[in-house]
Amino acid sequence: MILGMIAGNAWVDGLVRMGVIGLLVPVGVIALTYLERKVIGRLQMRLGPMRVGPYGTLQGFADTIKLLTKEDVRPQTADRWTFELAPFVIVVPVLMALVTLPFTADIFVRNLTLGLFYIVAVSGLSIVGFVMAGWGSDNKYALIGGIRAAAQLISYEIPLVMAVLAVAMVGQTLNLANIVDNQSDVPYILYQPLAFIIFTVAGLAELYRQPFDIPVAESEVVGGPFVEYSGIRWSMFQMGEFVNLVLISILGSLIFLGGWNWPIGSGAPGIAQFVLMLVKTSAFILFFMWMRASMPRLRIDQLMSYCWQLLLPFAFLQIIINGLVLVYVWPDPVMAILSFPATGAALYLTYRAARASGVHYQPGFQGVGSVL
Repeated sequence: MILGMIAGNAWVDGLVRMGVIGLLVPVGVIALTYLERKVIGRLQMRLGPMRVGPYGTLQGFADTIKLLTKEDVRPQTADRWTFELAPFVIVVPVLMALVTLPFTADIFVRNLTLGLFYIVAVSGLSIVGFVMAGWGSDNKYALIGGIRAAAQLISYEIPLVMAVLAVAMVGQTLNLANIVDNQSDVPYILYQPLAFIIFTVAGLAELYRQPFDIPVAESEVVGGPFVEYSGIRWSMFQMGEFVNLVLISILGSLIFLGGWNWPIGSGAPGIAQFVLMLVKTSAFILFFMWMRASMPRLRIDQLMSYCWQLLLPFAFLQIIINGLVLVYVWPDPVMAILSFPATGAALYLTYRAARASGVHYQPGFQGVGSVL
């Protein structure tokens, strides 16, 4: 009876669904923090958290209690309203983007017709929060971090949006559920691998993780725009980062890997769809964590030139390829035939750019990452 009353009122139903997300997000952030510490620990040949709880499983809860009870300090010369509102401006848009993000055919808050457009539009608002945090702190290191974050996020937002637009062109829809339904036979990653690589690299930059962690570089700007924050306000920035990590991972799974549809089909039981999405999303998350532990930081000039001189032109190229296929009604495999050589060219130019960066290979490391 209660479930029927909730489902019968759109406002109550929406509030209940958002309440569930509000409860799951903090717990998920605690779990992801523990997972990342363990994964990076293993990659760096150490154990990670081991003290609090069995195998360190309670370390995340201990950190949460510490942050919630820690004194919330504001610099005396800081702009009060700008300083205090910045965490909300960063976190709220990311949580709003989760509203239309389906995890299975039945698990979502709202299935919006323009869901893909809504996610791109709302998630971009977080850039304002970084500028507010840097400016409001009245700290030169925070200000430099805020400016770096704005420059980086605005720049890489463009190829990210264009990669998403390429998928929307092929699917002829902005509804995420319909995009997943269109991938029943072949996932879009096989038709346009170039767009997938651009999305992944730009998504890594949007998360300001290695090698794109310039806004929060501890060796240069001692934490970036968050340097003056402590306690619960700092934890909000941390929560926003992990929620954004999950957001990009789920979105990539939906628009490139077939979501819950491929390869088991949309008629599979809900539990099978959930497990499939969990596996695909986890693969994205583990990849981003792997990059954080493996890649050294780029210089600011390398970061910006890589976006504007390489990613953006190839994003335009993918749009042109999709447009030709759609306008002349060529078969879909032609899109893959054209996109794969373009992907190879993008990877080769990335390799050449790394070789020309002037940083020598370290002994025992013969990969592009050791150059960057």
